[in-house]
Amino acid sequence: MAYDEGLAQRLREVLQSERDIAEKRMFGGLVFMLRGYMFVGITGELLMARVGPDDYEQALSRPHVRVMDFTGKPMRGYVYVDPPGFEADSGLSDWVWRCHRFVRTLPPKTPG
Repeated sequence: MAYDEGLAQRLREVLQSERDIAEKRMFGGLVFMLRGYMFVGITGELLMARVGPDDYEQALSRPHVRVMDFTGKPMRGYVYVDPPGFEADSGLSDWVWRCHRFVRTLPPKTPG
């Protein structure tokens, strides 16, 4: 499945001041990674957001948010956000920084 290039560009603009961000094609889409961890991405026109297990239920209670289940099973700590949930730049930015904050709490990955 292709990803929305317009959304990819919007994400790049939100993240332009950040160092240590890598883009990687995976899951049939595009993900943005920090210190080796995926924290936000795009599949089709959906935003994939890694909110973490503690904020998972709260994130699911927000409008336009649903379980991320591309493997057929829910991936706890990850949600899909439908386009109306990030239509405004402020909404997109909110999701990006929420996910960025969570990934910063994870231990550094060991090489290899």
